[in-house]
Formats: sequence, structure tokens, C-alpha cells
Amino acid sequence: MKKQELIHLHGLLAEICEHHEQRTGTPVEHEEYDAHGVRPTSIHKSKTDHKAAVFALASGLTAELTRADAEEGETVPATAD
Repeated sequence: MKKQELIHLHGLLAEICEHHEQRTGTPVEHEEYDAHGVRPTSIHKSKTDHKAAVFALASGLTAELTRADAEEGETVPATAD
């Protein structure tokens, strides 16, 4: 993946995270992501830095969505109709 594509993915994940927080009112765990100090607008940072930040943000989002699903008790089947 090119650096530009990685930065775009980083921005999309940040938007999804913000949307989820606004919709649910529950903050997503950002400690690992914040520790990297890289934001989607940090275009001067290296590709490796953005990759680590993307993985940290995706991990936090996944954990939050998994937790939210467990609380609701409702699961969505993995197969299509």
C-alpha cells in the first residue's frame, strides 16, 4: 500500500471512530493510538508511523464494536441472504 493510500485509510478510520463516538456517546479506547502521536493530517510522518497508527486505531475500534455487540446480545449472521 502506498503512503498516500495509507493516509487516506487513516483518515477514514478516524472518521468512523468519531462517528461511532457521536452516535453512541461512548468514547473509543485511544491510549495506544494516542501514544503514536500520528494523526491523518500528519503527512510529514513516515509510512511506518501511519501504518502503526492505523493498526492501533483499528484495534481500538474493533474492541469497542465487539464490546458493544456483546452488550446488545444481538448478532448478525456472517452469510448473505
